[in-house]
This record gives sequence, C-alpha cells and structure tokens, in this order.
Amino acid sequence: MPEAIIDPDLPIIDPHHHLWDRRPVMHLLPPPVHGFDHISYRKGHYLLDQLLEDTSSGHNIVATVYLECRSMYRADGPNEMKPVGETEFVNGVAAMAASGLYGKTLACAGIVSTAELLAGADVGRVLDAHAMAGGARFKGIRRSTSFDHDPDVLGPLARNPAGVMMEPKFREGFAELGKRGLSFDAWMMEPQLPELIDLARQFPETPIVLDHVGTPLGVGSYKGRMPERFSIWRENIRELAKSPNVHVKLGGLAMPFCNFPSMLSEPRASSEQLAQEWGPYIETCIEAFGPKRAMFESNFPVDEVSCDYPTLWNALKLTAKGASKDEKHELFFGTANRFYRLGL
Repeated sequence: MPEAIIDPDLPIIDPHHHLWDRRPVMHLLPPPVHGFDHISYRKGHYLLDQLLEDTSSGHNIVATVYLECRSMYRADGPNEMKPVGETEFVNGVAAMAASGLYGKTLACAGIVSTAELLAGADVGRVLDAHAMAGGARFKGIRRSTSFDHDPDVLGPLARNPAGVMMEPKFREGFAELGKRGLSFDAWMMEPQLPELIDLARQFPETPIVLDHVGTPLGVGSYKGRMPERFSIWRENIRELAKSPNVHVKLGGLAMPFCNFPSMLSEPRASSEQLAQEWGPYIETCIEAFGPKRAMFESNFPVDEVSCDYPTLWNALKLTAKGASKDEKHELFFGTANRFYRLGL
C-alpha cells in the first residue's frame, strides 16, 4: 500500500538527480557492487519520462537540478571535450520540460556537468564549451574524487588515486571555476572530508556543495562501524561548515555505501524507518550548516535501492518535522534555488 504524501503542497526543488540510457552498452558495464545491480541504472533506462513519473507521484516538485553521471558523452572528438555531450543532451531535455507539454515540473532547470580539473588551467576551454552548450542552465561541475584505501568500498567504481583534491594541478583547474562564477559539487567518501575542508579554505569565494552528507561508509572494512565513526564524521562536518562558501546536500543515505538495514529490505522500508536511520546525519548537518546552507536531495534513481521516490521525500519531510515553516522553505526550496542560481 503506497504511503500517503506528507505535506503535498510544500514546494520542492530536487537539486540532485541523474538521467541515462545505458541499454546499448549494458554488456560493457562493470559487474554489480554492493547491491547497485538492484537499482534502475542496472536496467539502463532513466530518462525524462521516468523522471516525470517520479516527480509527479504526489510531492510538489517545482524544478530539478541534473548531476553528471557520464551520460551521453560525445562519441568522437578530443577526450577532454566528450563530456560536453552530456550538457548538450540535458539542455535538450530541459527545453522539453520548459515547453509545458510535460507538466509543471521544470526538469533540469540547472545542469551540473563534469570536466577534468587535473588538466589545470587548460580546463577553462572545457568549461566554456559547457557554458556554450548549456547556456544559462549550466551552473557548475562535479568532478568525483571518491577514493578509499579499502578496494571493497568502491569496487569497480574506484577511479581515483588518493589525495586528488590536494594535487596542485587539480587546484589550478579548480581556480577556473571561480573565474567563471561556477560552483563545484563534491562527491567523496567520509574519510576524505579533511581534503575538502582544506580545498574550501583555499578557495573561499568558490561555491561548493558537499553531496550526500559526505557519504558515510558501512561496507567493506567499515561494515558495522558507522556508530564508531559517527563522531569523526560529525567533527569534520562541523569544521567544514565553518567555511561559509560550503553548502551540503541532505540525502544519498539510501545508497549501498551506507548499508543501512533499509537497503534492499523486503518488505520495503517505511518512511518512518528511513527517517530514523538517516535522522542523526541530516540533523547534524542542519545544525552545523543551518537551513540556508542545506538542501534536501533525492539522488534518484540511485537511491531507489532503498525506497521509491514518494517514500524518500516522505522520509526527508519526517526528518524536518521539527523545523519552522521558513526553515522548511529553505531546506526544500530556497537553498537550492540560491545556490544553483535558478531564479525561481
């Protein structure tokens, strides 16, 4: 039985979702890891129709922000320019949604793409190409730096050596974002938070948002250790929040990396269970950053591993039940609107 929608009129900007069609290359994908085979990206298909099916399932999703996921890269041309194909693709999807033919949700009103910051100052050419392809919708990049010394944490998703954010060339490339008024989405594992703290201090004028509350770990050698590591994570979150240019996304806790009991549970976990599991992390982040620098996210379809879209937003609303009306407006709409310069 589907849950009743909590506070269905509350305006929401979903600031973190993906789109992809990987059916033609499913045979090329790496083997499944930590339950990721269960979610819809293993089915290979999550495009505008599927997104709008989710955003129209009961919650008042006004707009969304797209996050890079190696989707629809150009098939040819210089390697560094191939990710611009993703911006071209998503900008077309956004134009479809903006036509009004598909309902009220402004899907992909903001676009976050990727570029190789290790190219140093040369990455500026790629950023400019993204801006030309995405126009006003292009807001910034995410260059994943996720790494852990335990190979079982990321499995085939491991693509980085240790300490990428500390590399001089990375920081030379990062400086190009500030020159263009672009933001940076940071996806990393929880033990890497000190590197982001250092990066944020070096670039105090560049807007940064930490994805997925920093990705707490409960897999591999971290299995069963989340309670033990919570205080380490909390101290780093509090330190990161001292940099006023940094925001945080409240979500991503349904991913297999966290390995909460709700993951792959049968029957599916209720919003109450999800809110209980996620609550300490979300509440800590809101306390540290404040509602004006924190935004709830869906991380769909990835977080489908633990729940469907309506249940996820019910759970997030339950974690915010003690917030005032104004605070809820910031957490669900205002912060994302400002950070991504959506002008809604």
